[in-house]
Amino acid sequence: MIFAAGLSPAWQQILQFEQLQRGEVNRANEAHWCASGKVINVGIAAKALGARVSLLSTIGGLTGQAIAEELESLEILTDWVHVEQSTRVCTTILEVDGTTTELVGNTGSISDTALDEFIEKFRIHSQVADVSVLTGSIPANAGNEYYANLIRHLPGRFILDIRGEGLIQTLPYCPFLVKPNREELEQTVGSKLNTSEEILDAMQTLNGWGAQWVVVSNGPENLLLTSREEAWSFTPPKVQVVNPIGCGDCLAAGIAVAVSEGKSIPEAVIIGISAATLNALQLLPAKVQRDQSAVIAGQVVSEQLI
Repeated sequence: MIFAAGLSPAWQQILQFEQLQRGEVNRANEAHWCASGKVINVGIAAKALGARVSLLSTIGGLTGQAIAEELESLEILTDWVHVEQSTRVCTTILEVDGTTTELVGNTGSISDTALDEFIEKFRIHSQVADVSVLTGSIPANAGNEYYANLIRHLPGRFILDIRGEGLIQTLPYCPFLVKPNREELEQTVGSKLNTSEEILDAMQTLNGWGAQWVVVSNGPENLLLTSREEAWSFTPPKVQVVNPIGCGDCLAAGIAVAVSEGKSIPEAVIIGISAATLNALQLLPAKVQRDQSAVIAGQVVSEQLI
């Protein structure tokens, strides 16, 4: 069982244009809507890759209802914390030249009662999961220690796709794997990382602070993996990107599914990369397929650095 949890779901609008003109009336060639946000993408992708999935998040209003209905149609086991405000809307703008613009609605504050309810539900679900993926931003009123409080003293393997001070505060509890992208890693360690060597050093700093494994993605560039003793580089296949939104979430989902099946961490990262690559080839996020992902996995090049 893969357990996906997070406090920042989104109702996603995807608009396609020939070319976006700032300050002008722009008429989309196509428009699509779907459930999204990091936690939703992880759950949908893990389900598509063949895992049993449970998902915990917050929803509110008509957008929240639309998310719940879509996940029910996908037969994903969901547990919702209902909040007063409507679930945020995020808009992806795609242009024919490959330019992607993302308009992100921030996660609003939610009540202390809802935050406490989320903690209680999280503890129940995580204790019966093979791998738990905790992902996305938190409401401004939750405090940087919120994620640390979630995993404190709990058994199980946690994959964390979070950043900054919130990530740092989880490290004393030795999360199984943390997955910032390059920009998020820079925010977490507080410095610009200009070379692969600097990135690897920063990653192993997180290992020294408690993370068992660290994975750092950098868009279409090489992905890096470290523990205290090992370092790996992975080169994904080059593809023509249709929509990059959700690639990092599919990476996390693929790793979680592979780990739950007993794969080694380097093997799991390859499966995660293949899921992320397949996601980039599709218009709607997280609609990956296991058989196609397996084909792409054979095209990923791995190299052990240490």
